[in-house]
Amino acid sequence: MTNDTISFNIFRFNPASDKEAYFQKYEIPFTRKDLTVLEGLVYIQQHRDDSLAFRSSCRAAVCGSCAMHINGKYRLACNTLISKLNTKTVTIRPLAHMAIQKDLFVDMKPFWEKYEQIKPYLMPGRPLPSEGEQIQSTDERSKLNGLIDCILCACCHSSCPITAMHEDYLGPMSFLNIDRFVSDSRDGARQERLAIVNSENGVWRCHSVFNCQEVCPKDLNPTGSITSLKKEIVKDKIRS
Repeated sequence: MTNDTISFNIFRFNPASDKEAYFQKYEIPFTRKDLTVLEGLVYIQQHRDDSLAFRSSCRAAVCGSCAMHINGKYRLACNTLISKLNTKTVTIRPLAHMAIQKDLFVDMKPFWEKYEQIKPYLMPGRPLPSEGEQIQSTDERSKLNGLIDCILCACCHSSCPITAMHEDYLGPMSFLNIDRFVSDSRDGARQERLAIVNSENGVWRCHSVFNCQEVCPKDLNPTGSITSLKKEIVKDKIRS
């Protein structure tokens, strides 16, 4: 490899035609220090191999669709600079704990089913004001800081060893988002939400490995949300 090229070592697998997975290497021009991993993948797809499959959309670290395992860590390909990896080879694998549909493209259905299970929408539980708007104070809104910025990229899901062992485990994404609604003054389904996580596949199965916190591209704290939910469950138990 010359100084103006970079090697990509990419996981390949097509269930329709391949008996087993393999890695395929590509060499691409590396003439810009701000070249991202996603731009490298797009270059490969357009100029080297148009059969390569991967997800991407916004290219601005907002949609979360380009999450993948890059050089030992789950990251967003769109905001991962190749120059910051300090390597001559970029090794890419798909998200874990989900079936591979093709190459870096995985079946996200189980992930979205868990998101649906937690009822990710406000449930006021009381009549809305006549004008249809519920006002929050500054202090009430501040409780949602660090909870509302999840982009559903599934990095936490894939890094969690418990989701690998228990397919029905709700996982860190679910707990962070339930904490978001439990902490919201406009929501009236606190007991219902806590009942969801106070279960066999809820917060008590977490082993506090902190992988989810480490890989979150938005620097959120799913482990902290799990701890908060445990505290709320215990408080209710004491009160009863």
